[in-house]
Order: sequence, then structure tokens, then C-alpha cells
Amino acid sequence: MPRHHQKKNAAAGGSQRQLRVGEAVRHAVADILAHGSVHDSDLEGHIITVPEVRMSPDLKLATIYVMPLGGRDTDIVMAALERNKKYLRGEVARRVNLKFAPDIRFRVDDRFDEAERIEKLLRTPAVQRDLAPDSDED
Repeated sequence: MPRHHQKKNAAAGGSQRQLRVGEAVRHAVADILAHGSVHDSDLEGHIITVPEVRMSPDLKLATIYVMPLGGRDTDIVMAALERNKKYLRGEVARRVNLKFAPDIRFRVDDRFDEAERIEKLLRTPAVQRDLAPDSDED
């Protein structure tokens, strides 16, 4: 494909194929974790949310963003996921039909914390004053 035909915004969210494969991997990992297929005492009793999976352009690396329910015991859950990475990779390879099983890495999803920080900023008196309609313009 000529260079001038390539999409400029592909780096922002990835190609359509990266997004599609990432969503398939996300569903597979969420299903594995929801059904308790990973037998680890540190994961038992934790509900883990998988909000996003980002795939590398060659589909050989999957970055899986996870968040334990309530954001508690994050370090324990991340250590348990790292210990069971090999098993999870095999299960993903079995459930998602790809040429290569992607290597997986786990990251804590901090978007919830960022959204809460922005909400607090929007509720500050200075921002509320700026957002209020001016009564002297009538």
C-alpha cells in the first residue's frame, strides 16, 4: 500500500485488526478469570475486570489492563496473574484462533482513578464558578 494511502490515526487506537483481536483476547481472558479457571489462592475471592487489551501491530504482544473490584489487593492480584501468565497464554491461544499465541503482560488500569480525579476537579468551587451562567449578560 502506498504511504499516502495509509491512515494517519492508526497509532492512536491501532488498526481495525488490532482492535478486533484485542477484543477477542479481552473476552477470552475475562471468561477465564470469571469462571475461576486459574487455580491460585490469591485470585480466589477476587473479581477482576478486564476493561481493555491492546495488541502490538504484529499481534505478538497483548497488553492486558486489569482492575480488581474496588481496587483492593492490586499488588497481590498482579503478582498472581504474573505467576499464571504461562497458563493464561495457553488458554488464550486455545480460545482465540491466531497464527501465534501472543505474549501477554498485565498492567493495572488506572483510568478509574484518573476519571475520579477529573470529577473532583470539576466539583471544585473555582471550576463551578467558571461553569455557572453569567447573570449580568442578560
